[in-house]
Amino acid sequence: MIALTTYELFVLAAGAMAFGLYLLIKGGDWTVDAAVFVAERTGLSPLFIGATIVSFGTSVPELFTSVNANLQGYPGISLGNVLGSNVANILLVLGATAFVFKVTADPRHLVKDLTMMLFATAIMAYGMLTDSFSHVFGLIMFAILVAFVVYQYTTDSIVLEDDDDDETGPRITTMKAAVVILLGGLAALAVGSELLVKGAVQTGTAIGVPEAVIGITVVAFGTSLPELSTCIAAARKQSVGLILGNIIGSNTFNILSIIALTAAIKPLAVDPVLLGMQLWVTVAVAVVFAIWMLIIGKITKPVGIVMMAAYVLFIAVQYLQPHMAA
Repeated sequence: MIALTTYELFVLAAGAMAFGLYLLIKGGDWTVDAAVFVAERTGLSPLFIGATIVSFGTSVPELFTSVNANLQGYPGISLGNVLGSNVANILLVLGATAFVFKVTADPRHLVKDLTMMLFATAIMAYGMLTDSFSHVFGLIMFAILVAFVVYQYTTDSIVLEDDDDDETGPRITTMKAAVVILLGGLAALAVGSELLVKGAVQTGTAIGVPEAVIGITVVAFGTSLPELSTCIAAARKQSVGLILGNIIGSNTFNILSIIALTAAIKPLAVDPVLLGMQLWVTVAVAVVFAIWMLIIGKITKPVGIVMMAAYVLFIAVQYLQPHMAA
């Protein structure tokens, strides 16, 4: 076998991350274009489409990463990935989106989605504190998600929230084309995230970063890029429903599909490291975000900057705390 130097491995990893990022950006554009078209043709609101189809699609990287990590004996990466992704989705993704385009919404349209996100967060906290992620508990969590999606479908409004006349992506004229583009976009998101995460994890492992830190920072950041690219693409099209539906839905799916299915396949052990500030910051961010949107109903550019700064601080603490504990 040919032995590669550290520099050569770094170059390969950087190339994989760059190509992965390209796929994420293109995949985000295609997914938004197709999702908006489907919403218009089926009478479903962009909020519902974003909270279900797009959210599940952008959560696929987290799902594959968490399941594989747990099967390989790295439960810290599995749970850390979800905790870090949920924090990144709100502070980084929504913060960056608000920096580009002010996010505003009628709080009344967000009540059931935010309530479900908080309920899922509470289930996750309970499961972690009691170490309850067994086969049965995972199946119960997933059943709750399925029931909520069915409820969303039966109660969804047919009034569209956003106008998407200024189409900049591929021209979609038929439902068949929309499905093909949607599947292509979701595939690009999954493959792009896989390439980026593999490269990032390889780099992190080479420099001796602990498992828990890799999961909640590098892996979580990489698997949150689909949400970031999708929300930025939606912001350019001023599709607020897709932005908020994607973020809220992704956080709910991360818990009730990723943790649930990971535990259903193999009982998920809780890394004690994640029971500290990592868990409580995740809970606090979800609660503050929900209260903010229900009372204020908008996220402006200055608020977005504060959110991104808070995420940077959160990441910095992760790299200090484990080493100090060690």
